[in-house]
Amino acid sequence: MQIIDGKALAKKIREKIKKEAKELLAKENIVPGLAVILVGDDPASHAYVKMKEKACKEVGFYSIVHKMPETISQKEIIETIKMMNENPRIDGILVQLPLPKHIDSTKILEVIDPKKDVDGFHPYNVGRLNTKLDGFVPCTPLGVMKMFEEYGIDLKGKDVCVVGASNIVGKPMAALVLNADATVTITHIFTKDLASHTKNADIVIVGVGVPKLIKADMIKEGAVVIDIGINRLEDGSLCGDVDFDEVSKKASFITPVPGGVGPMTIAMLLENTIKSAKMREKDAK
Repeated sequence: MQIIDGKALAKKIREKIKKEAKELLAKENIVPGLAVILVGDDPASHAYVKMKEKACKEVGFYSIVHKMPETISQKEIIETIKMMNENPRIDGILVQLPLPKHIDSTKILEVIDPKKDVDGFHPYNVGRLNTKLDGFVPCTPLGVMKMFEEYGIDLKGKDVCVVGASNIVGKPMAALVLNADATVTITHIFTKDLASHTKNADIVIVGVGVPKLIKADMIKEGAVVIDIGINRLEDGSLCGDVDFDEVSKKASFITPVPGGVGPMTIAMLLENTIKSAKMREKDAK
C-alpha cells in the first residue's frame, strides 16, 4: 500500500507556479490576480479563504477579498462580479460557496466571465470539460487527476466508481476520468446498493461528506482509493469518507485525510489563475 501524499505534491506545484509567476512578471510585467467574494460569517468559508490568500501571497499573486454581509442582495454581488470582470488586474474570480439561501448561486456563477472562472463552475467551462475541450476545470477533481499523473496511475480501460454526484466534485470528476478513457460508474444518495458498485471498481473516488462511509468490505484487493471528503468528528478530529485504517490494508494506493486531496485543491486554484494570466498576456499581443 502506498499513501498518495497530496501535501508534498501541492508544495511541488506551488514552487513551479512561483517560478512561472516570476517569469511572467519579468517578461510581461503581469502579476496574476485572484479576487474572492466571501458572503456571511461561515467559519469554514473564512478558513478556506484565509488559506487561499496565504497561498496567493506565497507564489507572488495579487489577491483581493470582497467580504460581504449575510444580508447582501443578489444585485450587489452581481454588480461586484461585473466590476471584476472588467478589471484588467484580475485573472481569476472565485465566489466562496455556499452562499446564503436568498442568493441564487447558479445566477451568480453565470455572471463570472468564463475566461476568469478559475473554479470551473460556469456552464461554458462545464460544457468544454464534457466535450473534451480546453477550459477551466474545477480544482478538486483536477487535483485528483494530477495525483494520478504523479503516481503513474493509468486510467485507460480501468473501472472507476465515483461516489457522489455534485456539480463541484462528482460530475466533473466523472467527466475527467471518462476523458482519460476509463469506464465510469457514478453513484449517489439514491443508489440502491453502493457496495455492489464500489466492490468491482479498480479505482474508487469518494466525495460525499459522510464520515467513514467506505469500509474495507466495500472495495476489492489492490484498488486505488481517493478520499475527497473531510469531516470533523465530535472529538474534534478530522476524518474522510473512507475508513482509512481498515481500507488502507486492502488498497494499493490511498489518500489520507488530512494531507491528501485538500492541499491539491488550492494548488489547482493557483494553477488555473496563472493559466488565465498567461491567456491575458496572449490576448494583449
